[in-house]
Amino acid sequence: MDLRKYIEINSEKRFGKPIVIGTRISVADVLNWLANGMSKEDIILDFPELKLESINACLLFAASKEGHLGIAS
Repeated sequence: MDLRKYIEINSEKRFGKPIVIGTRISVADVLNWLANGMSKEDIILDFPELKLESINACLLFAASKEGHLGIAS
């Protein structure tokens, strides 16, 4: 998946936080909703500007950033 098709970072939008392209919804917003028990379908019902692909892109974005932290267990 090419994240650049779904996620953008622009210092003039949401203080430079990664957001879903075409929205002001941040990756952190999507992750928070999922972490608090909303299903992908629930999110799409509440925010129809989001698509399944953009939610999955948020998850992949977070996973790829997590992998770069280099935290040893």
